[in-house]
Amino acid sequence: MGQREGKNQAKAKQQVEHRPYKLDEAVPLLQRIKYAKFDETVELAVRLGVDPKHADQMVRGTVVLPHGLGKDKRVLVIANGEKQREATDAGADFVGGEDMVAKIQGGWVDFDAVIATPDMMKSAGRLGKVLGPRGLMPNPKTGTVTFDIAKAVKEEKAGKVEFRTDKTGIVHVPVGKISFTAPKLVENASTLLNAVMKAKPTTAKGKYLRSVTLASTMSPGISIDTAAMEAAL
Repeated sequence: MGQREGKNQAKAKQQVEHRPYKLDEAVPLLQRIKYAKFDETVELAVRLGVDPKHADQMVRGTVVLPHGLGKDKRVLVIANGEKQREATDAGADFVGGEDMVAKIQGGWVDFDAVIATPDMMKSAGRLGKVLGPRGLMPNPKTGTVTFDIAKAVKEEKAGKVEFRTDKTGIVHVPVGKISFTAPKLVENASTLLNAVMKAKPTTAKGKYLRSVTLASTMSPGISIDTAAMEAAL
């Protein structure tokens, strides 16, 4: 298996030229060179000209991808009383209060997104050790600590993704599945890149979009032309 994988990988690499591609060229190329037997996730890696060690150069935000991520997100809501009913009506998969906090403390993590009402954050705050490393901790900045539960649940279900720079200044974000039509992947990727550009910190100096690479789970990376995007900044 390993040897065959290596050959397939090499063959895929040969089809990618060492040059920047426009997004609408890169996506069909990525789909042509696919060799994995499963429906791979397509990701963007965006290298930014920021220094994440400085809090004012941290780039983070959320965006709803127009065509979602190709999987049904399991949304958990931690709330009380009337807000629990609002969450259920909006389509949340799991709803609870203190009982839900206890269940997660007991090791249950079978969900993809967590939303909490502000009054429950004292309890939900105890889940930092479990949810933090998974990137699931509710946060007012990403709209997941809110009293507007219905809106938050609907956005998560619609394909909301969070992006943030890692310590090397790179943002890694999924933009869909390789089985999506090319126009849908292009639109998702463009929507994400526009959101990252809008999140440019005022303190960032020099070139902001250093490089953008498109890849699927098993594919080689394809370099994306950032010139037009930079011009729009």
